[in-house]
Amino acid sequence: MSKALLAAVVAHCDKILRTKEVGDYDGAANGLQVENHGTVRRIAAAVDASPATVKLAVAARADLLIVHHGLFWNVRQPWTGTNYELFRLLVENNLAVYSSHLPLDFHPNLGNNVILCAALGLKNLRPFLLKEGQYYGLQSRAGVSRSVLVSRVQRATGEKVLIIPGGRNRCERIGVITGGAGDFLQKAAEEGVDTFITGEGRHWTYALAEELGLNVLYGGHYATETFGVKALAAHLSKKFRVPWTFLDHPTGL
Repeated sequence: MSKALLAAVVAHCDKILRTKEVGDYDGAANGLQVENHGTVRRIAAAVDASPATVKLAVAARADLLIVHHGLFWNVRQPWTGTNYELFRLLVENNLAVYSSHLPLDFHPNLGNNVILCAALGLKNLRPFLLKEGQYYGLQSRAGVSRSVLVSRVQRATGEKVLIIPGGRNRCERIGVITGGAGDFLQKAAEEGVDTFITGEGRHWTYALAEELGLNVLYGGHYATETFGVKALAAHLSKKFRVPWTFLDHPTGL
């Protein structure tokens, strides 16, 4: 069976994803989060690093788990109880964990945003929603009915879309940010889109969308962020000649 050096895989990921350059939330801890013995023979990809996906990765006989949401969003101290059990499972099964949050969202070829846009048939993409010096999404001029766009999102994600029909039925300028960007509705409207596609939002965003005259399509946080880890794992599989598998563990959120 082919194998690759973990250090080479990590260095390649860090380079193409610009891991050190892309700003992110403090808890993201992008990059290699857990080491293994130093080689990679099989890659598993999952949206979230959790006890459930770690067990799935172990069952798949993977020694590298690629995730979008890593292990360290909240304090992982002390290493007792469930924390101990999780890290024991990782170490005893020689499973490394590499996490990429916003760097993977933003990637121009492997990113969640660009792949979802392609699945929706959106073309001539431009950067969208500038925040703290970096663009969080992509936008496109389309000219498509809201109902057709909803159908496209549902086909791309495989999940039912929550619709806030705050704007006109014909969508002319569409903004896309995968994941949990519902709090960005005001800024999205200020940037001129009439339709905003993201994963999830809070209760108050319904009334705000109506006030702003903005169509909002919530496709699910999990469902809109399966694309990047799949693309990254497939890319690594081809480059380093090791097999990969996707671990589907949907949250419904």
